[in-house]
Amino acid sequence: MLALRLARGTHPLVLLRRLLVTAAAAGTGFLVLAALGHAAAHPATAGDSLARLLWCTAPLAATAQLAVSMARTDPAARLQRGMAAAGLGPFRLTLLAATSTALFCALGVLLSLVVFLALRGDLGTAASGTATGSRAIDSGLLGAGHPLPWIGALMLISVIPLTAAVATAFSLRPRTEAGAVDTDTPSTTEAPSGLPWGVALAAAGLAIEAYTSPAAGELLPLSGRLIGSPPGVLAGWALAAIGLVLAGPGLVYLSGQLLCAGRPGALRLLSGRVLQEESHRLGRPLGVLCAVASGVYAAGVLHQAAPSRPLGPFTAIGAAVVLACVTVSALSSALESRAARARSTATLRRLGASAFVLHRATALRATALVLVLGPLTWTVAEMATLPLVH
Repeated sequence: MLALRLARGTHPLVLLRRLLVTAAAAGTGFLVLAALGHAAAHPATAGDSLARLLWCTAPLAATAQLAVSMARTDPAARLQRGMAAAGLGPFRLTLLAATSTALFCALGVLLSLVVFLALRGDLGTAASGTATGSRAIDSGLLGAGHPLPWIGALMLISVIPLTAAVATAFSLRPRTEAGAVDTDTPSTTEAPSGLPWGVALAAAGLAIEAYTSPAAGELLPLSGRLIGSPPGVLAGWALAAIGLVLAGPGLVYLSGQLLCAGRPGALRLLSGRVLQEESHRLGRPLGVLCAVASGVYAAGVLHQAAPSRPLGPFTAIGAAVVLACVTVSALSSALESRAARARSTATLRRLGASAFVLHRATALRATALVLVLGPLTWTVAEMATLPLVH
């Protein structure tokens, strides 16, 4: 009840962030229901249907990451003065944030269920594709005319709000050190330790993909259906993507070190120190964004090499959900970093720093990140597609 009251009285921008989580959950729920509808319509191809369902884990993970990013920037999840006296300590605030996330994700999956049933024709309307003959999503792909296992459908879509709520609770859990409870991650200038492991995993993934790739002239059918892809190639690609995610904080820290190299001026020194301090907060979302961008680039290259296999509607929906989630998550982390530096920024303004100088520092940080992360993302994508198109 408290979560609903806070949702009613929240700021419009905060409500917009929560609605983005609802939209992501709706897209993921629709993909899960589409996989279930395909299984109901084609009981003989259980392996194909299971593979379709397993591919929904990528939008599910992206939705959970977006939910965590939105919860971290939600003012209701922060410990304010007087909340502890009212019985809302750090643990209850974490529970409140997880409950709010579950409510908005549940709203999204319910919307996806209504749309799915309407397209199938189960709500008394004509199934899509039956009237016009061809639409973006044909009724045959949704299993129209075949009974839908309601218990299985409800169990599958309930996984989405449950996963988002658990991820939110784990991310916002209070940290206890020496008897004190602290809900904020302290800023540190220590170098993250995940860069060597990330590089090793990315290299191992690319090696596995090169070893298990098809012979010359055979193409990985990523442009249409991912189901027919060789397992070794997909496992290597996933391992390389995980390596990029793990290396993200170290790469952000490295960008700060490059800005501070040599004899930096005040502007470069300020920008570099900020990147070093915020590497733990910005690294993982940027690493996920780089991994997804690498996969999208590689898929585009393979699609150009095999244009006879067009993108399916569910592939497009899943890619849109993942891209939107990781992009918004990265932007949310940047806003969280800006909010964490609000006191330092105010101090610099009192010392005489102009807004133009602060904007130049922001542009310099963004340029350094692009120069470090951009070529690396392109290199991983090119090396991933090299054994498949040559």
